[in-house]
Amino acid sequence: LGGIDAVEFPIKFTPKNPGSYHCQILLKSPCDIRVYEIECVVNADQADAQLEFLIPAYQTVTQEIPISNISREDWKFEAVLEGQGFHGPPVICVPVGGTVPYPLTFKPTAE
Repeated sequence: LGGIDAVEFPIKFTPKNPGSYHCQILLKSPCDIRVYEIECVVNADQADAQLEFLIPAYQTVTQEIPISNISREDWKFEAVLEGQGFHGPPVICVPVGGTVPYPLTFKPTAE
C-alpha cells in the first residue's frame, strides 16, 4: 500500500533453553502509544534417533517413548507410522509440564 511508511525494528533473541518466551514492547511517541506482545517458541535441537528391537521371531514388542512437554500449551500430536509391522495410537495428547509415553509396537510378520 503506497502511502504507508514502515520502520524496521530488529530484535536479537538468544535463548538458553527450549520453551516459550513472552515479552512486551512499548513504543511511545507524542501522539501515540503502542504495546506489542511477542511470543517466541524455541524447540530443542532436532536429533536423529534409532530404536533397535531384538526379539524372538514372530514375537511382539512395545517400546514406550516418553514425550515431554515443557511449553506453556498442551500438545496434540498426530502419529504417522511408516514401515511394515509398526503400530501405535494415531493421536497423543501431552499436557503442559507433563510426560506421556508413546507406545510404539512392532509385530513382525516374518523372520
